[in-house]
Amino acid sequence: MTVKGMLRMMPNRIRFSRLLAVLFLLPVVHPSASHAQNVEPFKFFREYVGLKEDQIATIRNGKAVAKVVESRTPDEVFVFGSVYVHSTPEKYLKLASDIDALRKLPSYLAIRKFSDPPQLSDLEGFTLEADDLKQLKHCEPGKCDVQLPAEAMDAFNQSVNWSAPDAASQANQLAQKMALDAIQRYRQGGNAALGTYMDKHHPAVVGETFASLLSRSKALPAYLPELDRYLLEYPQAPSENIQSEFYWEKVNFGLKPTLRIVQAIVYRGSHSTDPAYAVAVKQLYASHYFETALDLTVCVRDQENPERGFYLITLKGSQQAGLTGFKGGIVRKVAVDKTRSSLERALGAIKQKLESRTD
Repeated sequence: MTVKGMLRMMPNRIRFSRLLAVLFLLPVVHPSASHAQNVEPFKFFREYVGLKEDQIATIRNGKAVAKVVESRTPDEVFVFGSVYVHSTPEKYLKLASDIDALRKLPSYLAIRKFSDPPQLSDLEGFTLEADDLKQLKHCEPGKCDVQLPAEAMDAFNQSVNWSAPDAASQANQLAQKMALDAIQRYRQGGNAALGTYMDKHHPAVVGETFASLLSRSKALPAYLPELDRYLLEYPQAPSENIQSEFYWEKVNFGLKPTLRIVQAIVYRGSHSTDPAYAVAVKQLYASHYFETALDLTVCVRDQENPERGFYLITLKGSQQAGLTGFKGGIVRKVAVDKTRSSLERALGAIKQKLESRTD
């Protein structure tokens, strides 16, 4: 794999770190020009994100800033970003929910929302690439180019007649049934039902990885207990302030197309001191690269001038292979820089779209 190829596979969705704990600890107000040291969120920007005064001024003046945050291990990438938007959180939520707009992005090959309850017909178009189909014929635990549990590998080996002319159709029909079964298990059993990837020598228990992620957040259960419980205890933690939907998507970040199943969760703050909205996109399955991923975006109203606008704060993170070792270290350095600049541009584009909308 070339360095250039690995760079292109870097997604926009990447796993957030302990910054999440700090984020929800901080009430947001519009500061005076004095830049008082204890005014939030600017104390957060200085002390926990490490932004410099010119970067803080850039956010206050309505320009996007993104920063790569130090990670614990080389295979983790964390990015923080923020911009002040002269619009409303409600308009952001409408924009973020626009599936037709996502379909127009070059990285999206397909995207579709699941029915409630999910139906097998929802998975029309959920198909594996020809190269993946070739690899599936030889998959076994510890050696597979597609992320799968061991039982799924066995099913492809035993249920598909790989010598038949319609082998690809058989495999795709099985993949669609597996995807539907996975959604149904998750809707009944939550994180514990997410399974274990066995494609590499080190098994990845998806639910445990996600729980470990949230366990590092001390402020989330204290300040947004509903969202914390929902993320950890779904489906046993219903909330009037939370809604969620399920999607599948086929995305191409430059190396190979990847099938993903995600849960999109919207939290609506019930108090004036809460964030107006928190939008979390939780990855439930990915056919390549990403064992767990979470994309969190928070809309925080300007407390002093609520009609003026809001702060859009984003935390993105992922854990993936290919970023360790000598070659991986080179790839990682350049890749995280590209990820940061990509987020900064994306925040600027969102600001521009929201401020130009009249609906």
